[in-house]
Amino acid sequence: MHIEPGLVDGAKIALGYATAAAAGGTALYHVTKASRDSGIASVALRSLVATVGVFVFFEVLPHFPVGVSEVHLILGSTLFLILGAGPAAIGLALGLLIQGLFFAPFDLPQYGMNLTTLLVPLFALFEVSKRVIPRNTAYVDLRYREVLALSLVYQGGVVAWVAFWAVYGQGFGAANLAAIGSFGAAYMLVVLIEPVADLAVLGLAKALKGQGSTLVTPRLYAA
Repeated sequence: MHIEPGLVDGAKIALGYATAAAAGGTALYHVTKASRDSGIASVALRSLVATVGVFVFFEVLPHFPVGVSEVHLILGSTLFLILGAGPAAIGLALGLLIQGLFFAPFDLPQYGMNLTTLLVPLFALFEVSKRVIPRNTAYVDLRYREVLALSLVYQGGVVAWVAFWAVYGQGFGAANLAAIGSFGAAYMLVVLIEPVADLAVLGLAKALKGQGSTLVTPRLYAA
């Protein structure tokens, strides 16, 4: 989902930093709320776990260029369900930053756009989860159709933001639209994998019976 160098250039890049600042403010809200609910130490630990996970998603798991960007297996709904929205947001921001600083410095000018692309779908996922998941249901008891809906929201949001940046930077030319379509079609294949990964991780969490653990969001076990 990286915005490739040159896709958006010049003064247009400033919009990415503005949207990233807004997303950062929303992330701060979620982190503050999580800290009140379960303590700063728990949020810090979960954020560290999320950061390591995001780094693995970017640098270890397979990824390949398609169309206007790259297809990465970013398990956004998995991070959200296990760690919560605040720590997941911190992990996405820091994991992306670490990758840029140490492995892909050419991506740093696009950091604001890439961060927006990752975080805004996460917050949309949080809002949708309040409607999709019954209030008396712990995350470990979710069913396939519920995690599929969450995955569609997150991955669809990533595709939508990449498409926005591509059109914003390069316009509505036929070649650009075709490249966007190729990326979108390839990236949505992640939806075939993510719900299965979600259910596997949730099943493991249920078997471990880790209620009260500082390493997971309280909602994982408590409705």
